[in-house]
Amino acid sequence: MAEITITEAGERRSTARILDVREDFEVEEGMIPEALHIPMDQLQARLSELDPAMPVIVVCRSGNRSARVADALNGAGFSADTMAGGMIAWTRAGFPTS
Repeated sequence: MAEITITEAGERRSTARILDVREDFEVEEGMIPEALHIPMDQLQARLSELDPAMPVIVVCRSGNRSARVADALNGAGFSADTMAGGMIAWTRAGFPTS
């Protein structure tokens, strides 16, 4: 698992699936446009919603949960990275949210 910057995540949005693993109440504050929202505790049950052939960038609030999820996805045969700083860094930088 690699930790990528918010800039790298923004550049790779068209070639990777952004996976937001925050809780519902956190996502209400905004998420990266076109990201797939699967709360961390639902990931195992909803794994089929991810395409194993597409790289995944995992996002959470600060980067802690996303690192654990990226590790788990890599162990399950996906190619997953985590976005350093999470949505805190993304919104501070003024990147778009929906």
